[in-house]
Amino acid sequence: MESLVSMRNKAVNPSKSSLLKAALIALPIMLVGIQWLTNSVQPGNLLMEVPNVRLFPWLETQWAYFYLHIFTFVPVFALSFDKNVHYYKKWKSLLPAIAIVGAVFILWDVFFTAKGVWGFNERYFAGITFLGLPVEEWLFFFTVPFACVFVYECFNFYIKPDLLARIERPMTLGLIAIFLAVGFLCWGHLYTSTAFLLAGFFVLYHFLFLDGSYRSRFYLAFLVSLLPFLLVNGVLTGGYTEQPIVIYNPDEYLGIRITSVPLDDAVYGFLLLFGVVAIYEHLQKQGMKL
Repeated sequence: MESLVSMRNKAVNPSKSSLLKAALIALPIMLVGIQWLTNSVQPGNLLMEVPNVRLFPWLETQWAYFYLHIFTFVPVFALSFDKNVHYYKKWKSLLPAIAIVGAVFILWDVFFTAKGVWGFNERYFAGITFLGLPVEEWLFFFTVPFACVFVYECFNFYIKPDLLARIERPMTLGLIAIFLAVGFLCWGHLYTSTAFLLAGFFVLYHFLFLDGSYRSRFYLAFLVSLLPFLLVNGVLTGGYTEQPIVIYNPDEYLGIRITSVPLDDAVYGFLLLFGVVAIYEHLQKQGMKL
């Protein structure tokens, strides 16, 4: 831990800094690539039985996944024109950030679906697919970041004190240690290892080289976003329907669920949103300089 802090605080030789940056980008790609190429997945072994929280009959429809997008997107879109937050004015920076990160996650999603790490229950989506993914799954990578960055911006406006600033550094170092430890220890679980390793290396890269002024604010917004995340993802994972919409291969994830939601999904969502916020903040600052 101390060595990480020292590296962050001391001036780094530009050439050494460039080499370290390149290493922190190349190493996780190489590790994930090895995982994806060598891990043998049994594609038919998908788990259908999950803990139910409560069943809602109105969700037993092929439009269930689409309903989730309406629930997630429409209220946020309506509130985007609030005179205080002015969220709509920030879409110029937000939409490219969502597109860049979303493209990476869609490729990940396509591969895992083809590999049999997870799948989709045709009972709950409209039947339109592209590259093996339901169109509703494509929308996920727009509506969820769109809504969660809105929460982030609301907290920035309405809560002026940086509540987690004092513990941001130990939180960051703790997340790096936990993510990387779990990623390596669960090497045989493709979803777990990929999500935790990528999250760990991304947080490490962010800690060493990117602007950390908003990290604690992102952590707070993400913690608050976990509640609606558990509700929305709870529907996707079968907490409120007779069968899950998204079906997981039990051999490829950690096996720990919060209600019906795999813990791996929380790390996956953390990485997705932190990536969007990092690019979004960068574009916001670039726009301010123009």
